[in-house]
Amino acid sequence: MASKEKKRRGGSLKIDFATIGGLIVAFGAIAAGLQMEGGKLQDISQVTSALIVIGGTFGACMVSTPGKVLWGAIKQFGAIFLGSEQSPDVLIEEIIGFAVLARRDGILALEQPAESIADPFLRKAMSLAVDGVDTGRIRETMMLEIATFEKHAEAEARVFEAAGGYSPTIGIIGAVIGLIQVMKNLANIEEVGRGIAVAFVATIYGVAVANLVFLPAASKLKARVHQAAQMKELALEGVIGIAEGLNQKLIRIKLEAFVHGPTRAPKPDRLPAESAAPVEA
Repeated sequence: MASKEKKRRGGSLKIDFATIGGLIVAFGAIAAGLQMEGGKLQDISQVTSALIVIGGTFGACMVSTPGKVLWGAIKQFGAIFLGSEQSPDVLIEEIIGFAVLARRDGILALEQPAESIADPFLRKAMSLAVDGVDTGRIRETMMLEIATFEKHAEAEARVFEAAGGYSPTIGIIGAVIGLIQVMKNLANIEEVGRGIAVAFVATIYGVAVANLVFLPAASKLKARVHQAAQMKELALEGVIGIAEGLNQKLIRIKLEAFVHGPTRAPKPDRLPAESAAPVEA
């Protein structure tokens, strides 16, 4: 039962090694640079600074973002490290299989297979085609669903963009707090040093999490949204082709051109001998 539900939701998740590798390279390069300059990791390990930056940024996002969108963005944070990207070629083959069945037995033969389609978008579009809905109406309905999907998903990605804008400023607030402690304890050299450390480390944390975590996360989520929207459009074009009764070869050419672009015939290296211009004596 669990395996069927997992299949219906779109398959298993895969680790995004690009995200993990990018974070390792970025933070590793910073740590290596610090070591090469004679510093230590303890120099930038300040729990107070981290609390100020992370807590302050999250609070600012709570104030500026509707609760439903904020909660959706929090759940999407895991998608930065895990993804379930579907191959366009696999989707094309699935659609071609339905096209062959529809050409052979009629589109009503897809009623039962359509119910077992894992992708909810493709399942809905195929059900509309089986029900005999006009292709124009199918396109209008499903394009509206794609637009709604992009709108909600990009709103969640913008939460990370907002966080990337807030965190450097919150880091400055942490720096000011540290400087206030310095001014209050000028007579105590240990407190002066601690306050200056908190001030500078808070600034580093604010800039680092903005440019290494929040803003890249927003970019990756937006790229995933555009890719998912393209896959939905691909599925829609395939269903429209099936509903119009197109030959499976034409559907394949159309879908492959949609993904990879149109193929072009190679240009001849030279003109045929009979078409060459005569050479004057």
